[in-house]
Amino acid sequence: MSKDFFQAVEDRRSYYAVSKDVVASDERIIEIIEHAVKYVPSAFNSQSTRVIVLLGTEHDKFWELTTETLRKVVPEENFGATQEKMTMFGQAYGTVLFFEDEEVIAKLQEQFSLYADNFPVWSEQTSGMHQFAVWIGLEIEGYGASLQHYNPLVDSAVQKEWNVPASWKLRAQMPFGKPTAPAGEKQFNSIEERVKVYR
Repeated sequence: MSKDFFQAVEDRRSYYAVSKDVVASDERIIEIIEHAVKYVPSAFNSQSTRVIVLLGTEHDKFWELTTETLRKVVPEENFGATQEKMTMFGQAYGTVLFFEDEEVIAKLQEQFSLYADNFPVWSEQTSGMHQFAVWIGLEIEGYGASLQHYNPLVDSAVQKEWNVPASWKLRAQMPFGKPTAPAGEKQFNSIEERVKVYR
């Protein structure tokens, strides 16, 4: 590893200006994602997270589909800024799509009815943990990423194009690539206001 976990957490930022330049092999990217999906915890060991990795022309296709979907809902006179974002994300090396399997959640709600209201919340938590783990893994390899949320607008197009099961609910999209510009400055609120320690 080129950096330890804490350094990777500190360095992890939202990188929007990224390129298709190869930083790590596709095999390494897949290894990082599969490791996260296997080992990141989930409530009741539900393992409800599902992931689709889009590389090469499949990545390009996703952002083309997203562009066309947004073109139908964004007024033409305002579409310039949207097109710029779509072009920027399309210039990335790949995209990770994060899903939660609602069938798994529904079965747990039925099996453990006392906690039924909690399972959707816990599902969001495990999805967030998977997103963070993948993000850190990509950061360690030298890739920059950002987290996008064009769901539910793109859900039906994604489901059709990649034969996604109906029970998989799209939660986030993570385009990643080699950073071509630094991330913006990040402001931090007082840590004393955010962390309380009692001994």
